[in-house]
Amino acid sequence: MAGHSQFKNIMHKKGKQDAIRSKVFSKLAREITVAAKMGMPDPAMNPRLRLAVIAARAENMPKDNIERAIKKASGGDSENYDEVRYEGYAPGGVAVIIEALTDNRNRTAGEIRSYFTKAGGALAETGAVSFMFDHIGQIEYDAKVASEDAMMEAAIEAGADDVASTPDGHEITTSLEGLAEVAKALEATFGEAKKSKLIWRPQNNIAVDDEAGEKILRLIGSLEDNDDVQNVYANFEISDALVVKMGG
Repeated sequence: MAGHSQFKNIMHKKGKQDAIRSKVFSKLAREITVAAKMGMPDPAMNPRLRLAVIAARAENMPKDNIERAIKKASGGDSENYDEVRYEGYAPGGVAVIIEALTDNRNRTAGEIRSYFTKAGGALAETGAVSFMFDHIGQIEYDAKVASEDAMMEAAIEAGADDVASTPDGHEITTSLEGLAEVAKALEATFGEAKKSKLIWRPQNNIAVDDEAGEKILRLIGSLEDNDDVQNVYANFEISDALVVKMGG
C-alpha cells in the first residue's frame, strides 16, 4: 500500500490527539494568515484563502480560530512568512517534497537537512525530484453526496480532469490552475467539499522493504512535526505488516 497515504493514520494512532490537533491548527492558521495577507481577506474573493478555510474546516478547526487567523493578516505585528519548497531523497531512493512557510529560511533549511541526514537520506536542490510528481488540484466528497455517474458528469462539466469514486467517497482531480474554478462549480451543486487542495501526486511509487520503510516513516514524522513544514509528499509503498507494526 502507498506508504505516505497511511502515515497520518499511523501517527494518529500513536500520537497524543490533543498535541496533534494543536499543531495542525497552528499550521492551518499560518496558511490562512499568509493567504489573507496575499489577497483579499474575504474567502469568496480570494481562492487561496478559500482553500485554506476549507482545509481548516475539514480538520474541525473552530470558527473563532479561523476568523482570528484572517484578522491577524491585517495587523501590523503579524509575522512575514516565505513560501519555500525543499526536495530530497529518503532511504531506498524515495523522492520527498516538503512545502514550508518560514520566517527564517536558514533555520528551517538546517533543521530539514538534519532530519534527512539522521534518516540516511539527503536534501537535494529544488527541482531534483519534483519532476517525478504531478502538481495538481484534488477535491474530495463523501460518497453519500452523489452517485458515481452524477459526480462524474458534474465534475467533467466543471472542467475537472478525472474522477475516482469508491465506496468511501469521490476524489476529483484538476489542473493546478483549474482547482478554484472547479471547486466553486461543484460546491454550487453538491455543497462544500470535504477537502479541496493542491497536492504533489507521485507519477510512480517505489516499493521499499520494511527497514527502509520504517526509516522513511520516521523521517516524514520528523518533517511533519516541524512547525514550519506545511505538507510532505513522498513516492513510496510499504508492506501491510509495517503499517500494523508502526500503528500498534
